[in-house]
Amino acid sequence: MNLNGTSGYYTRFEELFGNRTPTMLKQILSKLPRKLPKSDSLDSTGSDAGSNTSNLSNGFQCTIGGSSFSSKLNVVKRVSSVVFPASIAAGVEAVEPHLSFKDVSNQQKQSLFISKLNLCCDVTDFNDTAKQDLKRETLIELVDFISSGSTKFAEPAISAMCKMCAINLFRVFPPKFRSNCSGGETEDEEPVFDPAWSYLQIVYDLLLRFVSITSLDTKVAKKYIDHSFILRLLDLFDSEDPRERDCLKTILHRIYGKFMVHRPFIRKAVSNVIYRFVFETERHNGIAELLEIFGSVISGFALPLKEEHKIFLWRALIPLHKPKSVGVYHQRLTYCVVQFIEKDPKLASSVIKGLLKYWPVTNSQKELMFLSELEEILEMTSMAEFQKIMVPLFRRIGYCLNSSHYQVAERAHLVWNNEHILNLVTHNHQVILPLVYAALERNTRNHWNQAVLNLTLNVKKIFYDIDEELVLACQCKLEEEESKLIAAAEKRRLTWERLEIAAAGLQPPAGNFLVPPKPATCSVAC
Repeated sequence: MNLNGTSGYYTRFEELFGNRTPTMLKQILSKLPRKLPKSDSLDSTGSDAGSNTSNLSNGFQCTIGGSSFSSKLNVVKRVSSVVFPASIAAGVEAVEPHLSFKDVSNQQKQSLFISKLNLCCDVTDFNDTAKQDLKRETLIELVDFISSGSTKFAEPAISAMCKMCAINLFRVFPPKFRSNCSGGETEDEEPVFDPAWSYLQIVYDLLLRFVSITSLDTKVAKKYIDHSFILRLLDLFDSEDPRERDCLKTILHRIYGKFMVHRPFIRKAVSNVIYRFVFETERHNGIAELLEIFGSVISGFALPLKEEHKIFLWRALIPLHKPKSVGVYHQRLTYCVVQFIEKDPKLASSVIKGLLKYWPVTNSQKELMFLSELEEILEMTSMAEFQKIMVPLFRRIGYCLNSSHYQVAERAHLVWNNEHILNLVTHNHQVILPLVYAALERNTRNHWNQAVLNLTLNVKKIFYDIDEELVLACQCKLEEEESKLIAAAEKRRLTWERLEIAAAGLQPPAGNFLVPPKPATCSVAC
C-alpha cells in the first residue's frame, strides 16, 4: 500500500467504499499525518537522541516539530560558548570585533565591546608584531570607549571584562635572583622592568577606568570581582616592576572603596600577606604599596575602633618593624601607626612597647628609624600613657645616648629638643633623670665625638635648670656606685693574685713528673 501521498489514500478508499460523498473523504484524509518536507526530516533524523517519537498503529513514526527546533538551538549554544563565557552567552549577539564603535548602533556597542574583549583574551606572542599591534590598538579602543562613559554595562560585559583582565594580568612571576636574600627591593637596587609592560599598562588602565565608573552595578560586578579575583590581584603586588605595583595600588584602593562587601576580606587577605612576609619569607616587593593603601584606609576607620582593627595593628603593623628590609617601607609604616594613635591615643603605650620589643641591637640604621618614629609617637602621647612606659623607654634611650655610632647618639639627644617630649620629661624628671644621668656622665668623660659631647652638656644643663638638687643627688649616687665598683674590682684582683700564688706553690719542680697511680688489682676473676 502506497502511503507516501494523499493520492494513495484516495485510490484505496474508492476501491473499498466506492462512490461515497467527497465530504466524508475529506474528513478522513484531514485526520491523517502529512508528509514531512526534506529539510525537516533531515533535522529530525540528525537528532535522534533528542527527538520525541510516537509509534502509530498503522506503522508510521511521527517526529514532533519542537525537537527539531531544540536541536538547532543546541548547535547555536555550542558555537556561542566558544566565543563567549558560558555564563554570559545567553542573549548576546555576536558582532565583528574589528569594527569601530562609530560604525555600529548604540544597541550593538555593548556586543562589540564584548567581542573586542574576547579578541584580547589571546596571550600575546612577542615574536608576532602584527598581532601585538592589533591587540594594543584594540585595548586602546576599549579604554576610549569606557572613558566616554556613554553606556551602562550589563552583566555579560562585566563578566567578559573580568575574564580578559584575568587572562592578561594574572600570571606566575619567574624566580628571583637578587643578591639580597633578606627580601624586598632596597634603595640601592635597580628596579626590574617587565618587557610586557607596553600592553600590560593598557590593561591596568582599562581595569582602573572600569572599576571607577560611577554607573557600575556593584551588586552584579561583585560576582566577578570576587574573593578569588582579589587574591590573584594581591599576588601581583610581588611584581618586581614598580610601575605595575603602583597601578595595582590604585586599583585595589578603588575596589576597596567601591565594594563595601569585600572590605573585611581585603583586610584579612592583606594581613595574611604581611604575616607570611614577617614570619616566613621576609621577601616581598609590595609591602610599601600595601601599607600606602592602608594609610588611607585607617584614616577612614569609624570610632570607636573595632577590635579587628586593633588586632591588625598589634599582629601585623608592629611586627613589620622586625625584618631587615624595614627601611624600604618604614615611612609608610610609621604613617599607618600614627594614624592609629590619632584615632585612639590610648594605643600609644602599647605601640611603644612593641617598638621596644623589636628594637635593633646591632643595626644602627634601623635604630635611627626607630628613634624618628618614636619621636612622632611621643608627640601624640598623653601624660597617662607616657607614664605607663617611661621607665623601659628611657632605659633604652640611655643606651642610645652612649652609642658609639655618633648619629644614633646624636638623634637620641635631639629628643629633648621637642617641646611636647620635654614637657613630659619635666613632669616626670624624678623618675627619668636617674635612668639617664649615668649615660650622660659617661658621655662627658669618654665619648669620642665632639658634637655628641656638646649635646650631652646641653641636656645636663636642662636637668640642672629643672631640678639642681636631684642632679647633685644623682651625681653623688653615681660616685658611690663607681667607688663600690672600684672596690669590687680591687677585691677581685687581689683574689686572683692569691690564687695565682697558691697555684705556683703547688707546681712540682721542673723535670719531675707525677707518676699515675697503678689501678687496684681485683682478686676476683672477672
